[in-house]
Amino acid sequence: MMRSLYSGVAGLKTHQTRMDVIGNNIANVNTTSYKSQSMTFSDLMYQTTQAASGANPTTGVGGTNARQIGLGSKTGAIKTAITTQGAAQSTNDPFDIMITGDAFFIVSNGSENFFTRDGSFYVDGAGNLAMTSTGYNVMGWQVDPANPNAVRKDTVSALRVMNAENLTYPPEATSDATVSGIIDKYDTDINSKDGRIMNLEFYDNQGYKYTARLSVHAVNGDKGDFYVKLDDILDSEGKSIMYETDGVTLTDVGTKVKFGYDTIKDSDGNTVQYDDGGTPKDVEGAAILKYVEGKGTFSFAGQDAAGTGGSTLTLGLSTIPNFHDITIDFSATSNYNANGTSTLDALRGDAKGLGAGRKIGEMSGISIQKDGMIYASYDNGQKRLLGQIAVATFPNASGLEKAGDNLYSATMNSGEFNGIGEDITVGGGYMNSGVLEMSNVDLSAEFTEMITTQRGFQANSRIITVSDTLLEELTNLKR
Repeated sequence: MMRSLYSGVAGLKTHQTRMDVIGNNIANVNTTSYKSQSMTFSDLMYQTTQAASGANPTTGVGGTNARQIGLGSKTGAIKTAITTQGAAQSTNDPFDIMITGDAFFIVSNGSENFFTRDGSFYVDGAGNLAMTSTGYNVMGWQVDPANPNAVRKDTVSALRVMNAENLTYPPEATSDATVSGIIDKYDTDINSKDGRIMNLEFYDNQGYKYTARLSVHAVNGDKGDFYVKLDDILDSEGKSIMYETDGVTLTDVGTKVKFGYDTIKDSDGNTVQYDDGGTPKDVEGAAILKYVEGKGTFSFAGQDAAGTGGSTLTLGLSTIPNFHDITIDFSATSNYNANGTSTLDALRGDAKGLGAGRKIGEMSGISIQKDGMIYASYDNGQKRLLGQIAVATFPNASGLEKAGDNLYSATMNSGEFNGIGEDITVGGGYMNSGVLEMSNVDLSAEFTEMITTQRGFQANSRIITVSDTLLEELTNLKR
């Protein structure tokens, strides 16, 4: 039987395999993060009809090359373009994540880790971040119990981003406030009986909101001295929760707050009162602010006139259950001419916004940063770290074994996974939220490969046809 028949058959099979690879690429042209494959040919084997011989120095006859007849072709290798980045497809889904770089997400079916570039995730019924296609859990690092603003980079585990603890953010009592603006000593409100009113909103540690009504009054005409008085504290419905009668216990009046001489204190902890002539005496819950001309600062009564005293007042509320003393900073105020109009304003929190207090927060969204950090945001303005998505890299990523469902498994030739993973930014990569990586299949290249494969298949079929014709001529010799 002619060897060319078997060569033709081998060529047909090899080209058929190549067409299978091309067909798989085209079938996955819209598969998320699919990595295209290519096939290379190699010659199959050879039958040696004459071995090579060396030159004969005695006779002077030269050597001859071996005579070998090939028996067709075979599949040399099927390579995956695993490191070629696919284009980005915008989805606007915060749980769709695209990796830029050579890393892989780590996912688990509960008993085995797999690796994928498919970042189409969702939150399942148990609150875990998981693949939409398989339900496998996305793996990463948990928040460090000793530091809620960092993660513990230990063995990767399933990221449970939504649970009962994460759905809310606890309230906090207000501990600091800031008053800023200008006091004009000719302001008619400042010089009136009621003074200029400032409202300071604050929270107790259960998240209930209250309003402290503070009033600023002038002392001794136009000397530039003023005192601050607490007039009332209102609950969220606008009802007063203060009383002025001494000797009445808190249990007798429910949530009422005692309003006495120790309610407002200066920075030394002293209560300051004044009589109608400006002499410190009987002004309940009041403290004086003494401005130093030309400097725009002030001191409290009893301190030196150079303005080196403290610049804070304290609302002494800590003796009341669920409340915290509130330190009010007046250092951002000044005593200037403002055409008879003061611009004082009181806000929760210090100059950096700390100590403002807050209501209980309901989760309003989840965001994933470029380094894989997952944060929850709440409707009280807070945010919380929920964990970090870890990634895996391999010395030879093309050595990973395809496991279907856009998954890969580690092999001896790819390198082993250490169980911990890496921060994606270590290798210069990053994550983009709201986009997915598309297939890297190039249709123009695939169609070109299809044409050459088709022609190769046709040529090999002609080898079989012609060989058959030759055999037919051979059998016809006996006729």
